[in-house]
Amino acid sequence: MRGRALVTGGTSGIGLAFARELAKRGCELVLLGRSLSRLEEQARSFEEQGITCEILQADLQTDEGIEKACDRLNSEDSPIEILVNNAGFGLHHKLATLDHEPLTQAIDVMATATVRVGGAAGYAMAKRGHGVIINTASVSGLVPMGLYSGIKALVRQWSRSLAIELKPHGVQVMTFMPGWVRTELHERSGISTSNLPNAIWLSAERVARDCLHDVERGKTYSVPSKRFKVIAALAEHAPRPAVEAVTSHINKGRD
Repeated sequence: MRGRALVTGGTSGIGLAFARELAKRGCELVLLGRSLSRLEEQARSFEEQGITCEILQADLQTDEGIEKACDRLNSEDSPIEILVNNAGFGLHHKLATLDHEPLTQAIDVMATATVRVGGAAGYAMAKRGHGVIINTASVSGLVPMGLYSGIKALVRQWSRSLAIELKPHGVQVMTFMPGWVRTELHERSGISTSNLPNAIWLSAERVARDCLHDVERGKTYSVPSKRFKVIAALAEHAPRPAVEAVTSHINKGRD
């Protein structure tokens, strides 16, 4: 864990927690986000601590924004050694609908952009023979909880496939599988979480720290905390009717 790290969605939540943990390890930062004011605010905060922090304003919902990120990842003058491929937002939207815009936006940012940005990073790092890519999937990708789960399932399988492809080239790809994390993501998306017990929640700092610890141990798959390791195992191996019944109960409480 050395050199320059680019964090997408790096101005808040899990992305910002990753940036802070990487800064503690001596990494220079490149924060990518949509809001220039938020980027500038966080950059000032890091620079006041003596941490070099570059900002990259880009909307990953657009081709232009994705290309901007990919171009930065392929820079030979100031190479990116670590990518935290994390940009995203909460989504709880009907699948049977004529209002498809929230669904397509989610696919654009959390699937299309994730794959293209991660692929560009992998290409650049493979040429140099080293690098780390952390792709944010989710434990929710193991259960049927709407399009968000479907997207995260795609990211999970794609990331694990990318890890196999890039391992011979010296690039470590981490599939990051957080569970329920206390961030502004749910509030900003208007998703109710009142039906979930407080004990199930983890902090953004905790999951970022656990993930980086797993990276440093050479792992390629990280489910932070024992409780979510158990939940992930049950989601994968418990009888489908039981999993679907629990999922249906959670979904009703989010409406």
